Amino acid sequence: MAGPDRTGRAGSRSARASRDGARGACTDQAATAAVSNRMRRAEARAAPAFAAPALAGLAAFVALPFLLAVILSLTDLRLGSPRGPAFVGLEQFARVAADASFRRALLNNALFAVVVVPVQTALALGLALLLNQGLPLRGLFRTLFFMPVVFPLSLVSVVWILFYAPGPGGLMNAILSTLTFGAWTPRDFLHDPALALPAVMLLSIWQGAGLQMVILLAGLQAVPAELHEAAAADGAGRWARFVHVTLPALRNPLVFVVVVTTILSFRLFDQVQIMTRGGPGDATTVVMFEAVRALFERQQLARACAMSVVFFLVILAATLVQRRLLRQESAS
Repeated sequence: MAGPDRTGRAGSRSARASRDGARGACTDQAATAAVSNRMRRAEARAAPAFAAPALAGLAAFVALPFLLAVILSLTDLRLGSPRGPAFVGLEQFARVAADASFRRALLNNALFAVVVVPVQTALALGLALLLNQGLPLRGLFRTLFFMPVVFPLSLVSVVWILFYAPGPGGLMNAILSTLTFGAWTPRDFLHDPALALPAVMLLSIWQGAGLQMVILLAGLQAVPAELHEAAAADGAGRWARFVHVTLPALRNPLVFVVVVTTILSFRLFDQVQIMTRGGPGDATTVVMFEAVRALFERQQLARACAMSVVFFLVILAATLVQRRLLRQESAS
């Protein structure tokens, strides 16, 4: 009888140990859940404090100026006028809409964005793919491609004025004459209505491609090598791997680059101010240049505010439409 008793006592001890272990596991899970809940509550309490500086900056430097611009655009305020501002409603917006120079400026902004955004993005993607191949002196080339981004745009614009110098002595004319074996006729790029805006576009593409290249290069380096190896094992060529592996993996960086480049393209001002002053005629005028000229040359503060408000709404609408189209394309 001793054998069965010992077996029964061992079984009861094993059952108690199992129950104790189960209770201990439940206790540990409960403790972990309680700690996690406390951490989430602490993070929720701390979140407003961390977000407050950024929100304050947005309110002080974005929301408040835009609200003031909207209010001033409803008046006839002029700088230096002895008469106080009077409420005129939407009259400033009607005048802006009827202004041929403003309409041409909007058209130039749109044309600039339509050309610069895809070309600059494609160039940046090509440079990123090239630097991602493990070439020798890759760090040197990355620095050289990114260097134009670091230089002040005013300095770059002055250098490119010399680059576009008219006559056979101008560097651009000399390069084109060499490439065409002397068939190129020297042109005055910045004073030719047909070439002034493309000249500004070329400068902007060269100057800004380095920033997009760095962003896309970081995205390429985050793509797992196993995906390319698996695609190559399935017989996919370079183009198939680029289309079906690389591009889907770069969706988020590409969306970011396209949206940011679009906004920066609409903010075109420095190149126009320094290189062409909106000319010849209105061939290179843009909305920001027109707003600055209305404010500082004609002292029409209310009209400049109306232009800024309209321009802000145009950029906002373009950005929202672009993001929606990109989201639908990625979903499909």
